[in-house]
Amino acid sequence: MPKKKRVAITGTVGVPACYGGYETMVENMLDYTPEDVSYTVYCSRKAYRDRIPSYKGARLQYIPFSANGPQSLLYDGLSLIHAWFTCDTILALGNCGSYLLPLLRLFGRRKVLYHYDGFELKREKWNPLAKAVMQTLMRFSARFSDVHISDNDAITPMIRDFSGQEPVLIEYGGDGAFPVRDDARLASDYGLQAGTYCFNVCRIEPENNIHVILEAFSGMPEQTLVLVGNWNKSEYGRNLRAQYSSCPNIRMMDPIYDPAGINLLRSNCQLYIHPHSVGGTNPSLVEAMFLGLPIVTFDVVYNRATTEGKALYFTDAASLREVVRNRTMDFPALAQQMKEIADRRYRWQLIAEKYAQLY
Repeated sequence: MPKKKRVAITGTVGVPACYGGYETMVENMLDYTPEDVSYTVYCSRKAYRDRIPSYKGARLQYIPFSANGPQSLLYDGLSLIHAWFTCDTILALGNCGSYLLPLLRLFGRRKVLYHYDGFELKREKWNPLAKAVMQTLMRFSARFSDVHISDNDAITPMIRDFSGQEPVLIEYGGDGAFPVRDDARLASDYGLQAGTYCFNVCRIEPENNIHVILEAFSGMPEQTLVLVGNWNKSEYGRNLRAQYSSCPNIRMMDPIYDPAGINLLRSNCQLYIHPHSVGGTNPSLVEAMFLGLPIVTFDVVYNRATTEGKALYFTDAASLREVVRNRTMDFPALAQQMKEIADRRYRWQLIAEKYAQLY
Protein backbone atom coordinates (compact mmCIF):
# COMPACT_ATOMS: atom_id res chain seq x y z
CA MET A 1 0.00 0.00 0.00
CA PRO A 2 1.47 3.41 -0.97
CA LYS A 3 2.38 5.76 1.83
CA LYS A 4 -0.30 8.32 2.65
CA LYS A 5 0.32 12.03 2.22
CA ARG A 6 0.47 13.63 5.65
CA VAL A 7 -1.42 16.94 5.49
CA ALA A 8 -1.55 19.36 8.43
CA ILE A 9 -4.31 21.94 8.76
CA THR A 10 -3.34 24.94 10.88
CA GLY A 11 -4.98 28.24 11.75
CA THR A 12 -8.41 27.11 12.97
CA VAL A 13 -9.88 26.83 16.45
CA GLY A 14 -10.31 23.15 15.65
CA VAL A 15 -12.89 20.44 15.08
CA PRO A 16 -15.59 19.43 15.82
CA ALA A 17 -16.55 22.84 14.45
CA CYS A 18 -17.82 25.22 17.10
CA TYR A 19 -16.66 28.58 15.78
CA GLY A 20 -16.63 30.03 12.28
CA GLY A 21 -16.04 29.65 8.57
CA TYR A 22 -12.63 27.98 8.59
CA GLU A 23 -13.75 25.45 11.18
CA THR A 24 -16.87 24.63 9.18
CA MET A 25 -14.71 24.24 6.10
CA VAL A 26 -12.43 21.70 7.79
CA GLU A 27 -15.40 19.88 9.34
CA ASN A 28 -16.91 19.33 5.89
CA MET A 29 -13.65 18.56 4.09
CA LEU A 30 -12.97 15.69 6.47
CA ASP A 31 -16.11 14.00 5.14
CA TYR A 32 -14.35 13.68 1.78
CA THR A 33 -10.81 12.70 2.81
CA PRO A 34 -9.05 10.93 -0.09
CA GLU A 35 -7.76 7.42 0.61
CA ASP A 36 -4.17 8.54 0.09
CA VAL A 37 -4.35 11.47 2.54
CA SER A 38 -3.91 11.48 6.33
CA TYR A 39 -5.01 14.72 8.02
CA THR A 40 -3.75 16.28 11.24
CA VAL A 41 -5.91 19.16 12.47
CA TYR A 42 -4.54 21.58 15.07
CA CYS A 43 -7.00 22.59 17.78
CA SER A 44 -6.95 25.08 20.64
CA ARG A 45 -6.81 23.29 23.97
CA LYS A 46 -8.70 26.23 25.51
CA ALA A 47 -11.69 25.73 23.20
CA TYR A 48 -12.31 22.04 23.95
CA ARG A 49 -13.10 20.49 27.29
CA ASP A 50 -13.36 16.99 25.81
CA ARG A 51 -10.14 16.55 23.84
CA ILE A 52 -10.77 13.57 21.66
CA PRO A 53 -7.67 12.19 19.89
CA SER A 54 -9.24 11.87 16.45
CA TYR A 55 -12.28 13.03 14.50
CA LYS A 56 -13.66 11.79 11.17
CA GLY A 57 -10.40 9.93 10.61
CA ALA A 58 -8.18 12.98 11.27
CA ARG A 59 -5.66 13.12 14.06
CA LEU A 60 -6.24 16.05 16.43
CA GLN A 61 -3.29 17.89 17.94
CA TYR A 62 -4.06 20.28 20.79
CA ILE A 63 -2.07 23.49 21.33
CA PRO A 64 -2.21 25.23 24.76
CA PHE A 65 -3.04 28.71 23.49
CA SER A 66 -6.08 30.56 22.20
CA ALA A 67 -6.51 30.52 18.43
CA ASN A 68 -7.65 34.16 18.42
CA GLY A 69 -6.33 37.47 19.72
CA PRO A 70 -2.67 38.07 20.62
CA GLN A 71 -2.16 34.41 21.52
CA SER A 72 -2.82 33.45 17.90
CA LEU A 73 0.82 34.28 17.11
CA LEU A 74 1.91 31.59 19.56
CA TYR A 75 -0.89 29.21 18.63
CA ASP A 76 -0.23 29.27 14.90
CA GLY A 77 3.52 29.38 15.40
CA LEU A 78 3.64 26.28 17.61
CA SER A 79 1.20 24.50 15.29
CA LEU A 80 3.44 25.29 12.32
CA ILE A 81 6.58 24.04 14.08
CA HIS A 82 4.95 20.75 15.02
CA ALA A 83 3.47 20.30 11.55
CA TRP A 84 6.80 21.01 9.88
CA PHE A 85 8.46 18.04 11.54
CA THR A 86 5.54 15.60 11.34
CA CYS A 87 3.76 16.28 8.03
CA ASP A 88 4.55 16.64 4.34
CA THR A 89 2.10 19.39 3.36
CA ILE A 90 0.70 22.27 5.41
CA LEU A 91 -2.62 23.93 4.64
CA ALA A 92 -2.39 27.23 6.54
CA LEU A 93 -5.82 28.78 7.10
CA GLY A 94 -4.47 32.09 8.34
CA ASN A 95 -0.96 33.47 8.51
CA CYS A 96 -0.21 34.16 12.18
CA GLY A 97 2.62 31.63 12.16
CA SER A 98 4.19 32.72 8.88
CA TYR A 99 6.97 34.64 10.64
CA LEU A 100 8.58 31.24 11.32
CA LEU A 101 8.67 30.08 7.71
CA PRO A 102 12.17 31.47 6.90
CA LEU A 103 13.61 29.68 9.94
CA LEU A 104 11.78 26.41 9.37
CA ARG A 105 12.99 26.20 5.80
CA LEU A 106 16.48 25.67 7.21
CA PHE A 107 15.23 22.27 8.41
CA GLY A 108 13.99 21.01 5.05
CA ARG A 109 11.19 21.84 2.65
CA ARG A 110 7.50 21.32 3.15
CA LYS A 111 4.75 22.25 0.73
CA VAL A 112 2.86 25.22 2.22
CA LEU A 113 -0.60 26.17 0.96
CA TYR A 114 -1.71 29.57 2.19
CA HIS A 115 -5.38 30.59 2.22
CA TYR A 116 -5.95 34.37 2.21
CA ASP A 117 -9.57 34.43 3.50
CA GLY A 118 -10.44 37.70 1.79
CA PHE A 119 -8.46 40.71 2.94
CA GLU A 120 -8.76 41.01 6.71
CA LEU A 121 -6.89 44.33 6.62
CA LYS A 122 -10.08 46.03 5.43
CA ARG A 123 -12.06 45.19 8.55
CA GLU A 124 -12.78 48.23 10.72
CA LYS A 125 -12.27 46.33 13.97
CA TRP A 126 -8.47 46.23 13.55
CA ASN A 127 -6.44 49.12 14.96
CA PRO A 128 -3.35 50.48 13.12
CA LEU A 129 -0.93 48.28 15.09
CA ALA A 130 -2.94 45.12 14.38
CA LYS A 131 -3.12 46.02 10.68
CA ALA A 132 0.64 46.59 10.55
CA VAL A 133 1.29 43.18 12.14
CA MET A 134 -1.16 41.49 9.78
CA GLN A 135 0.41 43.09 6.74
CA THR A 136 3.87 41.93 7.83
CA LEU A 137 2.62 38.39 8.35
CA MET A 138 0.96 38.43 4.94
CA ARG A 139 4.28 39.39 3.38
CA PHE A 140 5.98 36.40 5.02
CA SER A 141 3.21 34.15 3.70
CA ALA A 142 3.41 35.66 0.24
CA ARG A 143 7.16 35.12 0.01
CA PHE A 144 7.56 31.71 1.62
CA SER A 145 4.39 29.81 0.68
CA ASP A 146 4.29 27.51 -2.34
CA VAL A 147 0.62 27.82 -3.26
CA HIS A 148 -1.66 30.83 -2.74
CA ILE A 149 -5.38 30.18 -2.46
CA SER A 150 -8.11 32.69 -3.24
CA ASP A 151 -11.70 32.00 -2.23
CA ASN A 152 -13.24 34.56 -4.57
CA ASP A 153 -12.56 35.75 -8.12
CA ALA A 154 -12.79 39.36 -6.98
CA ILE A 155 -9.76 39.11 -4.70
CA THR A 156 -7.64 37.06 -7.12
CA PRO A 157 -6.03 40.18 -8.69
CA MET A 158 -5.15 41.56 -5.25
CA ILE A 159 -3.50 38.28 -4.24
CA ARG A 160 -1.67 38.11 -7.56
CA ASP A 161 -0.29 41.62 -7.08
CA PHE A 162 0.58 40.98 -3.43
CA SER A 163 2.26 37.58 -3.84
CA GLY A 164 3.61 37.83 -7.36
CA GLN A 165 2.03 34.44 -8.13
CA GLU A 166 -1.18 33.30 -9.75
CA PRO A 167 -3.48 32.09 -6.95
CA VAL A 168 -5.64 29.00 -7.13
CA LEU A 169 -9.38 29.66 -6.81
CA ILE A 170 -11.08 27.39 -4.26
CA GLU A 171 -14.37 28.65 -2.83
CA TYR A 172 -16.49 27.46 0.13
CA GLY A 173 -19.18 24.84 0.22
CA GLY A 174 -22.77 25.59 1.16
CA ASP A 175 -24.33 22.15 1.26
CA GLY A 176 -23.80 21.88 5.00
CA ALA A 177 -27.02 23.87 5.31
CA PHE A 178 -30.23 21.86 5.16
CA PRO A 179 -33.88 22.88 4.83
CA VAL A 180 -36.15 22.49 7.84
CA ARG A 181 -39.92 22.66 7.38
CA ASP A 182 -41.70 22.75 10.70
CA ASP A 183 -44.50 25.31 10.86
CA ALA A 184 -45.48 24.28 14.37
CA ARG A 185 -42.01 24.82 15.80
CA LEU A 186 -41.55 28.05 13.86
CA ALA A 187 -44.73 29.37 15.46
CA SER A 188 -44.20 27.99 18.97
CA ASP A 189 -40.47 28.74 19.35
CA TYR A 190 -40.23 31.99 17.42
CA GLY A 191 -43.74 33.28 16.86
CA LEU A 192 -43.24 33.36 13.08
CA GLN A 193 -44.98 32.07 9.98
CA ALA A 194 -43.17 30.76 6.92
CA GLY A 195 -42.68 33.31 4.13
CA THR A 196 -43.61 36.33 6.22
CA TYR A 197 -40.22 37.70 7.31
CA CYS A 198 -36.80 38.75 6.05
CA PHE A 199 -33.78 37.12 7.68
CA ASN A 200 -30.06 37.42 8.29
CA VAL A 201 -27.50 35.69 10.51
CA CYS A 202 -24.00 37.14 10.90
CA ARG A 203 -21.45 38.68 13.23
CA ILE A 204 -22.59 42.11 14.41
CA GLU A 205 -19.77 44.25 13.03
CA PRO A 206 -19.73 47.61 11.18
CA GLU A 207 -18.48 46.14 7.88
CA ASN A 208 -21.49 43.83 7.90
CA ASN A 209 -23.71 46.93 7.64
CA ILE A 210 -26.18 45.88 10.32
CA HIS A 211 -26.97 49.55 10.93
CA VAL A 212 -28.06 49.88 7.29
CA ILE A 213 -30.49 46.95 7.55
CA LEU A 214 -31.96 48.23 10.81
CA GLU A 215 -32.36 51.74 9.42
CA ALA A 216 -34.14 50.36 6.36
CA PHE A 217 -36.60 48.18 8.27
CA SER A 218 -37.31 50.80 10.91
CA GLY A 219 -38.94 52.68 8.04
CA MET A 220 -40.92 49.63 6.85
CA PRO A 221 -43.25 48.75 9.73
CA GLU A 222 -45.21 46.44 7.42
CA GLN A 223 -42.13 44.17 6.96
CA THR A 224 -40.81 41.81 9.64
CA LEU A 225 -37.05 41.49 10.07
CA VAL A 226 -35.30 38.74 12.05
CA LEU A 227 -31.59 39.24 12.78
CA VAL A 228 -29.48 36.64 14.59
CA GLY A 229 -26.05 37.65 15.88
CA ASN A 230 -23.68 38.35 18.76
CA TRP A 231 -25.20 41.68 19.80
CA ASN A 232 -23.54 41.81 23.21
CA LYS A 233 -19.98 41.28 22.03
CA SER A 234 -19.28 44.88 20.99
CA GLU A 235 -20.36 48.42 21.72
CA TYR A 236 -21.54 48.62 18.12
CA GLY A 237 -23.95 45.73 18.67
CA ARG A 238 -25.15 46.89 22.07
CA ASN A 239 -25.86 50.40 20.78
CA LEU A 240 -27.84 49.09 17.82
CA ARG A 241 -29.88 46.80 20.01
CA ALA A 242 -30.73 49.66 22.35
CA GLN A 243 -31.58 51.98 19.46
CA TYR A 244 -33.92 49.64 17.57
CA SER A 245 -35.31 47.34 20.27
CA SER A 246 -38.51 49.40 20.40
CA CYS A 247 -39.35 48.67 16.73
CA PRO A 248 -42.11 46.02 16.85
CA ASN A 249 -41.29 44.65 13.39
CA ILE A 250 -37.60 44.01 14.20
CA ARG A 251 -36.48 40.89 16.08
CA MET A 252 -32.84 40.96 17.26
CA MET A 253 -32.00 37.46 18.46
CA ASP A 254 -28.91 36.13 20.20
CA PRO A 255 -26.72 33.48 18.49
CA ILE A 256 -28.37 30.12 17.80
CA TYR A 257 -25.94 27.20 17.82
CA ASP A 258 -28.48 24.46 17.09
CA PRO A 259 -28.20 23.70 13.33
CA ALA A 260 -31.83 22.68 13.11
CA GLY A 261 -32.91 25.92 14.78
CA ILE A 262 -30.89 28.25 12.58
CA ASN A 263 -31.85 26.33 9.44
CA LEU A 264 -35.51 26.47 10.44
CA LEU A 265 -35.32 30.27 10.52
CA ARG A 266 -33.30 30.49 7.31
CA SER A 267 -35.30 27.98 5.30
CA ASN A 268 -38.64 29.68 5.84
CA CYS A 269 -37.84 33.36 5.25
CA GLN A 270 -39.30 35.24 2.31
CA LEU A 271 -36.00 37.02 1.58
CA TYR A 272 -32.44 36.49 2.81
CA ILE A 273 -30.45 39.67 3.36
CA HIS A 274 -26.66 39.40 3.13
CA PRO A 275 -25.08 42.69 4.24
CA HIS A 276 -21.33 41.84 4.26
CA SER A 277 -19.12 44.35 2.48
CA VAL A 278 -15.64 42.95 3.28
CA GLY A 279 -14.10 39.56 2.58
CA GLY A 280 -14.23 36.94 -0.12
CA THR A 281 -16.75 34.15 -0.52
CA ASN A 282 -18.82 34.29 2.65
CA PRO A 283 -20.02 30.95 4.10
CA SER A 284 -23.42 32.26 5.21
CA LEU A 285 -24.11 33.57 1.70
CA VAL A 286 -23.34 30.30 -0.11
CA GLU A 287 -25.35 28.39 2.49
CA ALA A 288 -28.36 30.63 1.85
CA MET A 289 -27.88 30.07 -1.87
CA PHE A 290 -27.77 26.32 -1.39
CA LEU A 291 -31.03 26.51 0.56
CA GLY A 292 -32.59 28.05 -2.53
CA LEU A 293 -33.44 31.40 -0.97
CA PRO A 294 -34.07 34.65 -2.83
CA ILE A 295 -31.13 36.85 -1.86
CA VAL A 296 -30.48 40.57 -1.65
CA THR A 297 -26.86 41.35 -0.85
CA PHE A 298 -24.66 44.39 -0.32
CA ASP A 299 -23.33 45.60 -3.66
CA VAL A 300 -19.60 44.86 -3.60
CA VAL A 301 -17.47 42.90 -6.07
CA TYR A 302 -17.10 39.90 -3.71
CA ASN A 303 -20.84 39.35 -3.45
CA ARG A 304 -21.42 39.90 -7.15
CA ALA A 305 -18.74 37.30 -7.96
CA THR A 306 -20.28 34.80 -5.55
CA THR A 307 -23.79 35.24 -6.95
CA GLU A 308 -22.63 35.66 -10.57
CA GLY A 309 -24.37 39.03 -10.68
CA LYS A 310 -27.80 37.40 -10.50
CA ALA A 311 -28.90 38.33 -6.96
CA LEU A 312 -30.54 41.59 -5.88
CA TYR A 313 -28.22 44.30 -4.56
CA PHE A 314 -28.37 47.31 -2.25
CA THR A 315 -25.97 50.02 -1.16
CA ASP A 316 -27.90 51.90 1.52
CA ALA A 317 -31.15 51.87 3.50
CA ALA A 318 -33.15 53.50 0.71
CA SER A 319 -32.10 50.97 -1.96
CA LEU A 320 -32.77 48.08 0.43
CA ARG A 321 -36.28 49.37 1.10
CA GLU A 322 -36.86 49.64 -2.64
CA VAL A 323 -35.84 46.01 -3.19
CA VAL A 324 -37.90 44.62 -0.33
CA ARG A 325 -41.00 46.55 -1.41
CA ASN A 326 -40.66 45.64 -5.10
CA ARG A 327 -43.82 43.65 -5.78
CA THR A 328 -42.87 42.94 -9.40
CA MET A 329 -39.81 40.90 -8.47
CA ASP A 330 -40.08 37.14 -9.15
CA PHE A 331 -38.57 35.86 -5.90
CA PRO A 332 -39.12 32.13 -6.72
CA ALA A 333 -37.18 32.49 -9.97
CA LEU A 334 -34.40 34.32 -8.13
CA ALA A 335 -34.26 31.56 -5.52
CA GLN A 336 -33.97 28.94 -8.27
CA GLN A 337 -31.05 30.81 -9.83
CA MET A 338 -29.22 30.97 -6.49
CA LYS A 339 -29.74 27.23 -5.99
CA GLU A 340 -28.43 26.43 -9.47
CA ILE A 341 -25.23 28.39 -8.87
CA ALA A 342 -24.70 26.75 -5.48
CA ASP A 343 -25.21 23.24 -6.87
CA ARG A 344 -22.65 23.95 -9.56
CA ARG A 345 -19.97 25.72 -7.51
CA TYR A 346 -20.44 25.41 -3.75
CA ARG A 347 -20.50 21.71 -2.87
CA TRP A 348 -18.06 20.49 -0.22
CA GLN A 349 -17.10 17.38 -2.17
CA LEU A 350 -15.99 19.58 -5.05
CA ILE A 351 -14.07 21.86 -2.66
CA ALA A 352 -12.33 18.91 -0.99
CA GLU A 353 -11.31 17.47 -4.35
CA LYS A 354 -9.71 20.78 -5.37
CA TYR A 355 -7.61 20.81 -2.21
CA ALA A 356 -6.64 17.16 -2.70
CA GLN A 357 -5.31 18.00 -6.17
CA LEU A 358 -2.98 20.58 -4.61
CA TYR A 359 -1.52 18.11 -2.09
